[in-house]
Amino acid sequence: MSERTLAHARAGDESAFRELTDPYLRELQLHIYRIVGSVQDAEDLLQETLLAAWRGLEQFEERASVRAWLYRIATNRSLDVLRASRRRPEQGRRMTEMPEPTRFAEPVWLQPYPDALLDGILDLAPGPDARYEAKEAIALAFTVGLQHLPPQQRAVLVLRDVLGFRAAEVAETLDTTEASVNSLLRRARAAFESRLPASGRDRAPLPNSPVERDIVGRFAAAIETGDTDGVVALLTDDAWLTMPPEPYEYQGHSTIAAFLRDRTARRGTPRLVPTRANGQPAFGCYFPSPQTEIARPAAMFVLTLEADRISAITWFGDSSVFPHFGLPRILR
Repeated sequence: MSERTLAHARAGDESAFRELTDPYLRELQLHIYRIVGSVQDAEDLLQETLLAAWRGLEQFEERASVRAWLYRIATNRSLDVLRASRRRPEQGRRMTEMPEPTRFAEPVWLQPYPDALLDGILDLAPGPDARYEAKEAIALAFTVGLQHLPPQQRAVLVLRDVLGFRAAEVAETLDTTEASVNSLLRRARAAFESRLPASGRDRAPLPNSPVERDIVGRFAAAIETGDTDGVVALLTDDAWLTMPPEPYEYQGHSTIAAFLRDRTARRGTPRLVPTRANGQPAFGCYFPSPQTEIARPAAMFVLTLEADRISAITWFGDSSVFPHFGLPRILR
């Protein structure tokens, strides 16, 4: 950091302020997303973080780096939102006209995160205390696990085990003690690691590899032709279909097939537009509108791959995220 740049920023030079903060914007937005689970909230909270940093430049003491200072603001803004939020799905909520699921899970609020926002971030080297690789720490299973943790435990786990900040730095960020940070981290690790799938991401084919393209292409063709058996043939024996924030979870070939046939019977066969989310192949899903030649956005599928099969389909029924992925409003 240039002392001259900081002095200019403190004097009200907006271009100097951008020079200080621009290198960290994408990683800050991803950090906020990991804590709050929403790409839309992450975008808003990033702007709030920058505004707070602009207004608080006089209080920046330079004991820490600009990056650490920005992470402190972003983390605490995120925690404030989680504490104040009233939009979390309520336990016991039930949609009507749904096939019987394998189980009702604890609902969590979660949106997919566009891969377009990950460019250049996953190659950043975390601190020496990090336990998870960057690519693993953006995967859906990882992000879902985070959302089940209490807010402070979530923040500590991300700061320590994903980003590799030292315990003393995290204590300063959260205005607490190192002993408290270490206690929160122990509890977070125990709860979090019990939720991670047994098979790791190392078994997924490489992004855009021939194996991935083959699986994804066959999945899309089967969905768009209403070939439920073709979809099921691509699944692992213990595959799951989940629908966050809804509590319905379907496991196994027959149960997932019943769900897909029910959706097709009620809404017709969809059209899919490929994209990527959380480092995984994904599709914007559009259902036909009766008596028109228009298909309207309805959901997003994100696929978790294991070797040459699909181990999980995550069905996000919120099409409001489509603009973040550059997906069209309608298909003709």
